[in-house]
Amino acid sequence: MPQLAFSCFQCGHSVQLITAQKVLKNDTCPKCNADLHTCRNCRFFDPSVHNECRETQAEWVRYKDRANYCDYFEPSTHVDLVRKSGASADDAKKKWDSLFKK
Repeated sequence: MPQLAFSCFQCGHSVQLITAQKVLKNDTCPKCNADLHTCRNCRFFDPSVHNECRETQAEWVRYKDRANYCDYFEPSTHVDLVRKSGASADDAKKKWDSLFKK
């Protein structure tokens, strides 16, 4: 089962999620204790659009960094493709460079 992760907007700590797991209103970051169900952690958050939200049906939320009850909240996730096998960044770069040797 793929692991999804998103970074806490406050401290940048990577929070792991199981694919179907939801972030609840009272969930907090294990590192800094910041709220996780916030606009700032949502995939629809965009400071450059109206109401700072790309979801057009979502209600306006005043405090984007505090927990809220938005029904459209989806964690701003990314798939962690790097395996924790002990390989360093230098090893990855060497493998990448070896692909393009003549």
